[in-house]
Amino acid sequence: MARTIDALALEVRKDDWAATRIVRADLVTSLAANEVLFEIDRLALTSNNISYAAYGDELGYWRFFPADDEGWGRIPAMGWASVAASAHPDVRVGERVWGFFPMATHLKVLAGNVSAGHFQDISAHRADLAPIYSRFDRAVANPIYEEAREDQDSLLRGLFMTSWLVHDFLTVNDSFGANGCVITSASSKTSIALAHCVKASGKLLSIGVTSARNVAFCKGLDCYDTVLTYDQVDQLPAGEPVVLVDMAGSAAVLSALHHHYGDNMKYSCRIGATHIDQMGAVDGLPGATPEFFFAPSHVQTRSREIGAENLMMQLGAGYVGFRLFCDGWLQVERHYGAAASEAAYQQVLAGTVDPSSGQIISLWENAGD
Repeated sequence: MARTIDALALEVRKDDWAATRIVRADLVTSLAANEVLFEIDRLALTSNNISYAAYGDELGYWRFFPADDEGWGRIPAMGWASVAASAHPDVRVGERVWGFFPMATHLKVLAGNVSAGHFQDISAHRADLAPIYSRFDRAVANPIYEEAREDQDSLLRGLFMTSWLVHDFLTVNDSFGANGCVITSASSKTSIALAHCVKASGKLLSIGVTSARNVAFCKGLDCYDTVLTYDQVDQLPAGEPVVLVDMAGSAAVLSALHHHYGDNMKYSCRIGATHIDQMGAVDGLPGATPEFFFAPSHVQTRSREIGAENLMMQLGAGYVGFRLFCDGWLQVERHYGAAASEAAYQQVLAGTVDPSSGQIISLWENAGD
């Protein structure tokens, strides 16, 4: 029997990410054929989410979960949800799934491409968006799933995938002839994941650039060969060829590194935006032209080359090692309810969260009960 429930969503102004609001809507639980209704109860808040807002127009992130009002958007987040209702014969009520969700209490999708391991939202508005973001992985089929690690998975799994794919891209391109990998915003979890991959491979030096307050933390992780502050980049050996993975998004930092290395900047990619107040034009820099790294595109390329199953097995093996590494330093902080979730978002946006802390939000007031 259909009923109406109170659904909540956190929205931000597309032109002012500090402006937030909680939107309440009456959600009818009746489902059309093959529709599935999720209850979302565990989402990660990291600098990745701010990057989704920063590149929301260029890379389509605002289009995944459209808001009703044009000037507002729903930033995607990685996390876990339960199937609250299902009109698809192969998706059962109560099962747990991991995927890409809005910051909300509920999400209704049109399930398709269902397999034992996952299914996708095949709603019309997602037809030309990256399919990897419309995929929901089923816990029952995940060989490394542990309920006690859902918080950790929410925080790490998606960003590790991005970092692992960056490293894989560098590897298949012979690191563009570089000897070192310079990683900005070195204390961010995506940067740490990349540094972990680089260090594990042993083929490149891992060079972290961060703020002065985070130098000790980054050195303590033991996944960077060198850690310097943003105003010390001129101390790096400019005669050594490097690749740059920019997680900061600061035009000034990007410019400083490119001018320092000149033609020895062999490849330069932009991923994150932890320094949102310093974003700007980066045209005409010496060395390799900075370009966006869009992980889903590399997934499609490598899946064709080595097979999707093989790619995911390699990625999964790397992830198991990374989350064990993170057991030694990552502390989870949980925030329940709309007000607490908004406050946590503002902290992440402002960059005031301790780098050893991982923020988990749920718009449900009683999620921690």
